[in-house]
Amino acid sequence: MNADRITEKLNILADAAKYDVSCASSGSKRKNENKGLGNASNGICHSYTEDGRCVSLLKILLTNYCIYDCAYCVSRKSNDIQRAAFTVQEVVDLTINFYRRNYIEGLFLSSGIFKDADFTMERLVQVAKKLRTEHKFNGYIHLKSIPGASDELMREAGLYADRLSINLEMPTEAGLKLLAPDKNRQDMINPMQFLKEEIKLRMDEKKLFKKAPLFAPAGQSTQVIVGATPETDEQVLQSANYFYQTFNLKRVYYSGYVPVLADKRLPALNSSVPMVRENRLYQADWLMRYYGFDVGEIVNQNQPLLDLDIDPKLSWAIRNMNEFPIDINKADLKLILRVPGIGMLSAQKIVSARRHGRLNWDQLKKIGVSVNRARYFITCNSPQFERRDLTGNNIKQFILAESQSKYLKNKPNQLNLF
Repeated sequence: MNADRITEKLNILADAAKYDVSCASSGSKRKNENKGLGNASNGICHSYTEDGRCVSLLKILLTNYCIYDCAYCVSRKSNDIQRAAFTVQEVVDLTINFYRRNYIEGLFLSSGIFKDADFTMERLVQVAKKLRTEHKFNGYIHLKSIPGASDELMREAGLYADRLSINLEMPTEAGLKLLAPDKNRQDMINPMQFLKEEIKLRMDEKKLFKKAPLFAPAGQSTQVIVGATPETDEQVLQSANYFYQTFNLKRVYYSGYVPVLADKRLPALNSSVPMVRENRLYQADWLMRYYGFDVGEIVNQNQPLLDLDIDPKLSWAIRNMNEFPIDINKADLKLILRVPGIGMLSAQKIVSARRHGRLNWDQLKKIGVSVNRARYFITCNSPQFERRDLTGNNIKQFILAESQSKYLKNKPNQLNLF
């Protein structure tokens, strides 16, 4: 291969891929049992594993040529940019060579759509198939599925990829029609439904036959862009909750819109990236998935936007002061999880530790509780911090004065992973 030309392609197609954030790999357990290359059991994709290790991957587009003219996309067909396309073999060779040099531990592969959905998806599948079958590559592979691709190609993709994802692009169908009128929402939903059913079928098969082949062991995910269209946080979270419940998604990723193109339908080019909003959406998403919150408790028609000053759990708590204070030595786990400053692990430690005696503030600090937040909402085996005459707004002001959000304080630009 021509090294200079490959380097040029890599620069173009890696830069074009940086706007896609949906590339975490938690959940895959592909093991290296055939003396091949790599092991996906610890995760990949500029993320952190359970043991705190940061892992990396080759994150590229197969091509940035595209038949669509989506207003929000830097690769839209009307945009005057450098175009490039890898062959299937070039992507395979890059992945293997980078892996052998210990640069990466896996591959995240997406693509613009050239010709049609099946034509593009077939080439993505060929890359994964060659890596698995010809090179015995057992590292992590995440394929970005192409909306409108056939069930046969989706089924084959699941046999070779650890995770598959189909981007919804916009949180609502109305937003998609506004900025990408050539795209059909149903073309995105159909592959999700197929994968949901196929994953369940293969899991049932695995229970009966130990040697049944893996099928997308890290499940499926999606991504929505926030800030390009006027949806509220309530609409975004209701949409995410629907897809979690309906299609058993592992993750919904939220990507703050980065103004890169001038278009009257989009925010102005000098608009800032909504990084704080993006962060609050992830926090709210976490509350929905792990802390037992309903969407309506976090945002609703009367309060459709998340508070950018404070995190969603604290926001809920100060709106529901009638629920507090709770006795940390008596309350059940579900209620403890709703206390600001207490995370999942700390809550579990509290429930375990109080079996041996009543807990005080010093012990709660050692467990990992953020006492500067939790003290307004709990009582324990100590009279310290027992001031109960504060309103929710008073508490908010005290907490903000003690610890300014790093996002509001530093006002960072969009992170650059390349």
